Amino acid sequence: MDKDWIFHDSHIAFFRSPFGAIPCQEKITVALEVTTTEPIDAVILRLWKYGNQEEKINMHLINRIGDKRIFQGQMAAPDTPGWLWYYFIVTVAGRTYYYGNNHANLGGIGQIWDHEPPSYQVTVYRKGTATPNWFKDAVMYQIFVDRFCNGHDEGKILSPKQHCIFYPHWEATPAYSRDPVTGKTVCYDFFGGNLLGVLKKLPYLKELGISVIYLNPIFEAPSSHKYDTADYKKVDTMFGDNELFRELCQRAREMGISIILDGVFSHTGSDSIYFNKEGRYPGPGAYQSKDSPYFPWYRFTKWPEEYDCWWGIDTLPNVNELEPSYQRFIIEDDDSVIKYWMRLGAKGWRLDVVDELPDIFVKKIRRAMKELDPDAVLIGEVWEDASNKISYGQMREYLLGDELDSVMNYPFRNILLDFFLGQRDARQTHLALMSLYENYPLHHFYSLMNLIGSHDVARALTILSEAPPEDTLTKEQQARVKLSEEQKKLGLARLKLLVLWQMTFPGVPCIYYGDEAGMYGYRDPLNRGTYPWGKENQKLLSWYKQVISLRNRYDVLRTGQWIPFYARSRVYGYIRKISGGRDVFNQAKKDNVAVVLFNADTREEARLSLDIGQWFKGTLADLLQEGQRIDVSSGQLRISLPPLAGKLFMDEA
Repeated sequence: MDKDWIFHDSHIAFFRSPFGAIPCQEKITVALEVTTTEPIDAVILRLWKYGNQEEKINMHLINRIGDKRIFQGQMAAPDTPGWLWYYFIVTVAGRTYYYGNNHANLGGIGQIWDHEPPSYQVTVYRKGTATPNWFKDAVMYQIFVDRFCNGHDEGKILSPKQHCIFYPHWEATPAYSRDPVTGKTVCYDFFGGNLLGVLKKLPYLKELGISVIYLNPIFEAPSSHKYDTADYKKVDTMFGDNELFRELCQRAREMGISIILDGVFSHTGSDSIYFNKEGRYPGPGAYQSKDSPYFPWYRFTKWPEEYDCWWGIDTLPNVNELEPSYQRFIIEDDDSVIKYWMRLGAKGWRLDVVDELPDIFVKKIRRAMKELDPDAVLIGEVWEDASNKISYGQMREYLLGDELDSVMNYPFRNILLDFFLGQRDARQTHLALMSLYENYPLHHFYSLMNLIGSHDVARALTILSEAPPEDTLTKEQQARVKLSEEQKKLGLARLKLLVLWQMTFPGVPCIYYGDEAGMYGYRDPLNRGTYPWGKENQKLLSWYKQVISLRNRYDVLRTGQWIPFYARSRVYGYIRKISGGRDVFNQAKKDNVAVVLFNADTREEARLSLDIGQWFKGTLADLLQEGQRIDVSSGQLRISLPPLAGKLFMDEA
């Protein structure tokens, strides 16, 4: 038999309707094609539901065309959020075949297996689940405070700590030192950026087109990165104070910019009020006394020296998030950490290592936030597909309606980097994006934090410039790597295309500070260099401003329907569309059609004749080339795309 004699494509409505994630109690119709001359004994839809129940549903023959027979079956989503998993069992002439998901588990077209196959996923979310609409319209900017801007013109360092190391000048290369006794890496290196610097640069961010600032941790902590919290209720004195944070939020809000904080709640610092291993704080910490009010927060195997730590790092003792006193302190009390900072002006939180927080803890944070501000946003640090994330042996409930509004979309970053580096062709890129589109509830798909860079990954420009692989170099070699002019030109051309994609794709684009200025750097600490004020790559910065402006100008680029329509070789294209005066969330928006195309090939021009008549006929404006228009009244878009080129057409300028 032909290898495709059984066929199902979960991306096509004929084979699965409705598409993608569904609300509770929704019914799903699936179809299967079987092409054979032999007798078909049975076609069964095998369903795994509610997390523990198997059901087998007989599918019925609904049509026959020659040797091709089409079978249809129906399943119902459960009353409670969760997942459905399905595949097909086909018995022909006494022999059993299985049809399930493909080897890559990307959904879409599956394959025939001779044993139990991987299942197709259906995400089932709570009815009425929604994410804040204002957030879907946002453009985000991530700031690592110590490296962004020192608000004191003379470069004054605020409240320097005794153990800190200060770089001799703003342009120095970040490098961690090691403790001479333990040999452990210490992150007590500072440049002097502060919240006053962020406040002073609000006009710059406003001009760039930013509407959300995500701050890496700002609470008191010994390190420069502040993921070793010492006091959850206090801005680190090297960054400013609580009143300055309040002023920052107020001034930002007046400019249409919201502030989101980084919440590090799976662990604290050992040098903190709560643990107090170094004895710097007056009250007894858990390390000092079993009678400390903080003692129940931690897990000691042999008090006080042996305790559970984050990834075995003894300066980061893990907390027990299910401890009632900890939950009261962080979430439930009237002056809890969550509520305290939101009352000072924070519009939401990004939860560090959310996969290490129990579901019930995350749900309680969400409830507390939404009671205070229904439009507040809760984001989680997730590196994989968050719809099916397994952590500590459990499926996580991030997107089922009771936890997160958004997650850091690292898969988006990886997919696009692979595409522009030639490691994934257009078809593979399409399938990877469609897998996210299929698995995520629509509100979440349009709220994803679509990042290109962050404090935990190498700068995109370094990767796109084809710098030597990081793992082939020592830290010292990484800091000294020099790129040729040809490499730099290649990297910049690719980054511009990636940014165009980021700004025209569903979700919330997030810019890691300095990417727009042309910053390079391998992973931590080199990705945490200082913003090059006065030395920005002005052409790249202008490009960022141009494409962000287009995103902010056109509703269709934010909440319009996303329709991928071309994926061949190194060329990818999609349509964004609003029709009937309503976007995908039924909000009143202006009708528009946008056509976005990319040629990632570094050498070959792409000559295209594209049938777009079903979406648009008329005249399109080239938004990246002012004054240029193209006639598509025939429904055919004929275009030549040079190597490393992108196009954004709109039905009006």
